[in-house]
Order: sequence, then C-alpha cells, then structure tokens
Amino acid sequence: MKYFSNNPHGRNSALYFKAQEIMQISRRISDYLIPDMASLNENGHEDKRIYFTGDIVRNSHNLMLNIDKAETEFFQDSRMKYVASVNRLTDRLYKSCEKLEYASSNGRDFLLILRKELQKFRKLQRVWRLSL
Repeated sequence: MKYFSNNPHGRNSALYFKAQEIMQISRRISDYLIPDMASLNENGHEDKRIYFTGDIVRNSHNLMLNIDKAETEFFQDSRMKYVASVNRLTDRLYKSCEKLEYASSNGRDFLLILRKELQKFRKLQRVWRLSL
C-alpha cells in the first residue's frame, strides 16, 4: 500500500492510511458476520456478540477521526488527549475482535486478519506518537 501519497483531505501519515484500511476491513467483517449472527438461538434470544460487530465499525471510524484531530490540533496538551483516545480505541477494537472470535460464524476467521492489522497499527502508532 502506498502510504505517502496525495490525499484530498490533507492527511498523509502512514497511521491515518492504516486506520483507513482497518475501517474497510471492519466494515467487511461486520457485513459478513451480521447475517450469521442475526438469527435467534433456540431460546428465542439473539446472540449478544452481534453488538460487537457495530462496535468494531464505530471504533475504527472514531480511530480515524481522532488521528485527524491529533494531527491538526495546535496545542500539545490537546494533541496528547487525542493520542490517548487513539490508544483506548485500539485496545477496544482488539478486545472486540477477541470477543467476536467466539461467535458461531464462519466469518470469525477473518477477525485474525483484523487483529494482525491492529498489531501493525500499534507499531506505526508508537512512531506516530513520537512525531507529534
């Protein structure tokens, strides 16, 4: 993937592009898992893990927003608040993936891809944090 290219929104950091990839993967996984998990079980209850599919999409979207805010913020203290928020969102995404792995769906194998991308994201995040 080409990380440093012309982006119409002005964001050129490798972390922002990796967050975009994570967002796309999260959406695809969610779209794949929802039909499998939407049916009611034998008790007539829905699978509670279905809500984690929405969580991964929402958290990955918020990840991009907070990276954008951290990169455009003028004051250092405000930037560090957004950096801390990116850390929390990354942890939440990883935990949501772990919880979805117990779902009864064939799509749970794709969660390994998302977790690997999150590990790469964390490595980029360390460098990014120092460059702000």
